[in-house]
Amino acid sequence: MVEKRRVRMRLTAMTVLFVICFFGSFMLGRYPIEPWTLIRVLASRVIPVTPDWPSQVETVLFNVRLPRVLMAALIGAGLSAAGAAYQGIFKNPMVSPDVLGASSGAGFGAALGLFLSFSYQGVSFLAFISGLSAVAVVCLISGRVKYNQTLGLVLAGMMVSSLFTAAVSFLKLVADPNNTLPVITYWLMGSLASIRPKDLAFAAPWIIGGIIPICLMRWKINVLTLGEEEARCIGVNTGAVRLAVVLCATLITSAAVSVSGLIGWVGLVIPHFARMLVGSDYRKMLPASLLLGASFLVVVDNFARLLATSEIPIGILTAFVGAPFFLWLILREGNKL
Repeated sequence: MVEKRRVRMRLTAMTVLFVICFFGSFMLGRYPIEPWTLIRVLASRVIPVTPDWPSQVETVLFNVRLPRVLMAALIGAGLSAAGAAYQGIFKNPMVSPDVLGASSGAGFGAALGLFLSFSYQGVSFLAFISGLSAVAVVCLISGRVKYNQTLGLVLAGMMVSSLFTAAVSFLKLVADPNNTLPVITYWLMGSLASIRPKDLAFAAPWIIGGIIPICLMRWKINVLTLGEEEARCIGVNTGAVRLAVVLCATLITSAAVSVSGLIGWVGLVIPHFARMLVGSDYRKMLPASLLLGASFLVVVDNFARLLATSEIPIGILTAFVGAPFFLWLILREGNKL
């Protein structure tokens, strides 16, 4: 009973933390917005409020910050949920959302789109399709591995990721070093600087559509962590659950990478942190991962746009934060990993 109360309090604290980070981000930036002004501007979209603020406040808030903060929260939550689900179905705490090649495939699609001078929307769409295609190839290859499908998925994912990474390297080699190469390099570092309402409208349905089924399957993922035989004995179709999780995680990862570039460590580190706070039960751990992942990426994105005059790619900051934290986690809980 005491443990349940402790977990409930921690989940409540995570929710409060997310709300503070989310709404606090609207006030931060080159153009600061006062808290009372923020409340009035947001309320004006619901109830009649006399506008006594400059017109640029609404432009900055609704066209720049709101899409960006929402996208950061969705990507952070989505990657964390995908990573947690993968760690459960593969029974391996070291896997992340890019284990099956979705990130590498999407990265190649974006690099190819930039190399061919596609529009921004064209680059995002090609990245999304390439991420899905990469995982489809992985599933086809692993289907021929009869003795251990889980191992087959991981090995096929490593191979496909390597091939797409090599393809990206080749595109960078032959790209125009003055114009195209810097754009490809910057995009692959990950950034939310270009997020606009249309990008949110494109990616959000796929990310949300991936998160919801994973949350609904959390008790089945719980059972899968016990082992294949135990899951089958209580009537869980392990193959169907694994396929559904892979599909949902692929949608999340491909959609995230298609609009933000490569953002690492979120899907690997955050589930471990959530597990450390609320335990390994996916009924509690998955909501914790969603809240912590969303808060983490929103905060890191604030640093990305405020630390320096020119924006720092968010993928660099997640690596700077995630890698040392993961090292600390290994040293602290190495015998449990």
